[in-house]
Amino acid sequence: MEHLKIASDNYVAFTFFIGTMAMMAASVFFFFEVNNTSPKWRTSVLVSGLITFIAAVHYYYMRGYNLETGDSPTFFRYVDWILTVPLMCVEFYLITKKAGSKISLLWKLIAASLVMLITGYIGEVLDRDGSVLWGIISGIAYFYIVYLIWFGEVAKLAQSAGVQVAKATRILAWFVLVGWAIYPLGYILGTPGGLFGLQLVSDPAAASHAMDIVYNIADAINKIGFGLVIYTLSRNSND
Repeated sequence: MEHLKIASDNYVAFTFFIGTMAMMAASVFFFFEVNNTSPKWRTSVLVSGLITFIAAVHYYYMRGYNLETGDSPTFFRYVDWILTVPLMCVEFYLITKKAGSKISLLWKLIAASLVMLITGYIGEVLDRDGSVLWGIISGIAYFYIVYLIWFGEVAKLAQSAGVQVAKATRILAWFVLVGWAIYPLGYILGTPGGLFGLQLVSDPAAASHAMDIVYNIADAINKIGFGLVIYTLSRNSND
């Protein structure tokens, strides 16, 4: 259909397409490598494949939605995140499990990620007038995850789990601190009261398109990068 063709200057749809292909390719790689992985790391590599596979499916639908409507697929993006971000948090539990990580840590990470995403969706879509409040709650949940990974239970367990686990955990922690920071930035730009009520952009539509491009690139880097760190750990760890 004509309206589903990607125009040469439609960089938003193009990055949706690239994101779909990149994450689908990563999924195939991770799934095929599961049987070639040491049993103690197989679940971690499998979860990496699930993360990129779920993202690839959502990106396929987001591309179609964007081409048909010209709008940012905010709802589909949050559905993607609410499935994949908790799974990314699960990876921290899995790689520190042999060092004594308890199920309570897993639920802390999952709960914090869900609070971060649900309140973010409420502020960005359902209650835009209260976006500052919802953004603060979402930010608190985000920084709680950062604390657990950098200074809390995850960091302490990683140090006692061996050199390779500690190294992988620190790299993943940088993904969370730096890579995930693009999402609250997008929230600030995408809501009318995102930064103490200030109007940050003169053309909201252009800002939305720009953030879609940044989100698409960041998503691919964060999700595929997470998986590659786990895959490298599974190959280098002798613990």
